[in-house]
Amino acid sequence: MPPAADMERARRGLSGVLSSLSLLCVILDLQLDVTMAAGQAEVESHLEMGRKLLAAGQLAEALSHYHSAVDGDPKNYLTYYKRATVYLAMGKFRSALPDLSKAIELKPDFLAARLQRGNILLKQGNTDEAKEDFRMVLMNSPANEEAKSQLERAHDVEVHREEAWGAYQREDYVGAVSWLEKVVEYSPWDPSMRELRSECHLQNGDLTKAIQDLKPTTKLRNDNRAAFLKLSKLYYIMGEHEESLSQVRECLKLDQDDKECHSHYKLVKKLCRQLESAEEMVRDHRYEAAVEKFEAVIKTEPDVEIYRKRAKERICHCLSKSQHTEAAIKMCTEALQRDPHNPHVLKDRAEVYILNEDYEKAVEDFQQAKELDGDNEEINQGLERAQKLLKQSRKRDYYKILGVKRNANKQEVIKAYRKLAQQWHPDNFQSEEDKREAEKKFIDIAAAKEVLTDPEMRQKVDAGEDPLDPENQQGSGHHQQWPFEFNPFSSGNFHFKFNFN
Repeated sequence: MPPAADMERARRGLSGVLSSLSLLCVILDLQLDVTMAAGQAEVESHLEMGRKLLAAGQLAEALSHYHSAVDGDPKNYLTYYKRATVYLAMGKFRSALPDLSKAIELKPDFLAARLQRGNILLKQGNTDEAKEDFRMVLMNSPANEEAKSQLERAHDVEVHREEAWGAYQREDYVGAVSWLEKVVEYSPWDPSMRELRSECHLQNGDLTKAIQDLKPTTKLRNDNRAAFLKLSKLYYIMGEHEESLSQVRECLKLDQDDKECHSHYKLVKKLCRQLESAEEMVRDHRYEAAVEKFEAVIKTEPDVEIYRKRAKERICHCLSKSQHTEAAIKMCTEALQRDPHNPHVLKDRAEVYILNEDYEKAVEDFQQAKELDGDNEEINQGLERAQKLLKQSRKRDYYKILGVKRNANKQEVIKAYRKLAQQWHPDNFQSEEDKREAEKKFIDIAAAKEVLTDPEMRQKVDAGEDPLDPENQQGSGHHQQWPFEFNPFSSGNFHFKFNFN
C-alpha cells in the first residue's frame, strides 16, 4: 500500500489536471461561440447585401452574395429561398427548383416555397407534383386564392393535353393546335407540348410557326440535338442556309460525333460555300465563273426548289451582264416560269431586251417589275430609260445606223463607220438622185459615229435621249433635221476625198 502522503499528492495532481481541462473546455466553448457569432454575422451581411442588390436589379451580384450565405449557413431554409428568388428573376427556373425543394425539406410547412415550386412545376407541365404542392398549401391555408386558381389550371392543363393528343392522333392538326394554345399558355416550359404544336404547324404547312415553337425547346431540354437538327432542316428548306448552318453547329457542339447532324452539316456547308463563292464572283464581275458555281448549286441541291429558283435567278443576272443575250433571255424566262413574281428577274430580262433593242418588251418587263417593287430605284430608272429608248427607236437609232450592238466599244463603232462611209460616199455614185440618197445616208452615218464615239453624247443615247434632236437643244430656234456640223458636203459639190478616221 502506498503511503498516505503519496496518495494525497496523486489526488491533488489529478484534481489540478481536471481543473485545467475544465478551463480549456470553457475557453474552447467561448472561442466556438465567438466563431459562430462571427460566421452568423457574415451570413447576415451577405443576406443584407443580396437583398439590396436584388432591389437594385443587380442580379448577378446579388446571386454571388446568396451563394456565400448558403455556404455559410447550409441549414437556413430562408437563404435557399432567397437564392431561388434571384434565380427566378434571372429566368433560371431549373436552378431555382432545387433551392425551393431544399427550403421545403428544411421547413416542410414553408408555404411560400411550396407555392413557388408548384408554379414552376405547372409551367414545366409536371401537373401531378404541382397539384401536390398546391394541395399542401390549401391544407394549411384553405383561403389561399393563388393556390386554388393554380390547382384549377393544373386540372385544365391535363384535360386540354389529353384532348390535344386525341386530335393529333385523329390527324386533326388544326384542332390539336387549338387545344395546345391553353396548354402552352399555362405550361410554357413544357418542351413536349411545344414540340407537339410545332409538328402540328408543320402538318398544316406553316413552317414559320413550327420554328417559333421548336426554338424554345432547345433551351428547355439539356441536350436537344434533335430539335437543333430539325430547326436546321426547316431553315434549309426555307432557303435560309446560313441560319440552317448555325443551328446544325449547335447540335455538333453538344456531340461532335452525332452522325445525323454531321451528315446534314456537310451538305449545308457545301451549299453555303458554293453560294458565297458564286456571289463573290458576281461582285468581281466574273460572270461566266459565277454561272458555273450557280449551276453547281443546282447539282448539290436538286430537290429543294428554292435553291433552284435562286440559282436560276442569279444565272439570269450573270448572263444579262454578258453578251450572251439569247442564253440570257432563255434563262430569265425559265426563271420567271418558276417564280413569276420575281422583280429582279424581270429587271434583268428587261436589260437584255434593251441590248437586243427590243424596247417594247423591255418596257413591259420593267412595268411588271415596278408593280411588284415600286420602291426599287433601279427598276424605276430602268423603266424611264426603256421608255425613252422606245420613243427614240421610233425616230432615229444610232446603233442601227452603224449596225452595231449597244455594248459595242469605240473601236467597233469606228470600224463599222469606216466600212459604211466608204460604201455610201457620194463619189461612189453617178446619178444626181443616187448622190442625194447617198449624201443623206452618209450624213446619218457620220452623225452616228460622232455621237457614239463621244462618251457624253453616247451616255445620253443610252439614257433614251437624242443629243442631236433639236427639241432637246436648249435655246434652239430652228428645227432642221440634222445639225449643220454633220454635213460634210458643200451644196452640190461631191468631188472630194473624205477623211474616214
